[in-house]
Amino acid sequence: MSDWKLPRTEGHMDRPSRIYFQTMTKHDVEERLKVNDLLIVPIGSTENHGKAGPYGEDTFLVTRMAEMVAEKTGCTVAEPLWYGSHPFKHIGQPGTVAIPDDVFTAYIRSMISGFWNTGFRKQIFISLHGQEYAIPSALQEWGKKFQVPAVLVFLDLPRIMGQALMDKAHGGPFDTPFQHADEAETSLSLALFPELCDMAHAEDTIVQGFLPPGHVDRGGDIYGNPIPGHCQVGLSGIECVEYPEGVLGKATKAEPRKGFLAVEKACDYMVKLHNDIMAKFPVGVLPPIDMVTQRDKETIEEIIKGPEKGGRHLYILGWPS
Repeated sequence: MSDWKLPRTEGHMDRPSRIYFQTMTKHDVEERLKVNDLLIVPIGSTENHGKAGPYGEDTFLVTRMAEMVAEKTGCTVAEPLWYGSHPFKHIGQPGTVAIPDDVFTAYIRSMISGFWNTGFRKQIFISLHGQEYAIPSALQEWGKKFQVPAVLVFLDLPRIMGQALMDKAHGGPFDTPFQHADEAETSLSLALFPELCDMAHAEDTIVQGFLPPGHVDRGGDIYGNPIPGHCQVGLSGIECVEYPEGVLGKATKAEPRKGFLAVEKACDYMVKLHNDIMAKFPVGVLPPIDMVTQRDKETIEEIIKGPEKGGRHLYILGWPS
């Protein structure tokens, strides 16, 4: 029996719940860092999800799950990045706000820097939007730039949900394969924020590509086809022409209970990851300096100490551009 208490009916972003960094005072953060210095950073998007789902669907999906994990673990959540990277096929879709990849990854690197400099040196980035090609690049480039001890992880949540996001033909709970704003994604939305959905206007479309099935993977790259969905250009039509509805699949088949297992699986894993990271690196403990960087040890120790404790800030090593 799960204790995640689904469906969700409210969030925390504008409440003084001491879950979100942005709603905490300096005193709150100082006290939090004494007991838990891990931060979850939800990376969302703003895009067309059809007439049944909100434009911020991808953001609400990851923030609601981050909140649930924070409630169980005592970690902190950063308010989300609302605008994301998008593959070529999304461009031109009304309602979709696409950020250029260089701007997007630079923004994430700056977020990492600011939170690291504050004391959150363990950061888990989560996304359920198709930008799995961009976020890891931001983490890697930040590491190359600063070369300081940190724990940075990106979780592409569909990979964790796996079979729980698949259709019945592949052992999952859904009638149709996972796509975008479809039966599966809308079911996740109904499980996490039903108050923002309007199933009276749900729509269906027929999904097709230019090549026979089996080449390009479907949503989330969970089916194991040779070509991940965003590793191609030109093997399908652009969505503003082919799917102006903003739906790829059958949103009308969505039900909240169909999404419970995928949400629970993702949240269970995030709790485990949090606990394993904190067990290996308790509060204030980072990967050993001599094993993760060849920068001058004295300088690194001063930066880890921080300017408020007689040390130096991260930005003496440069700006995260």
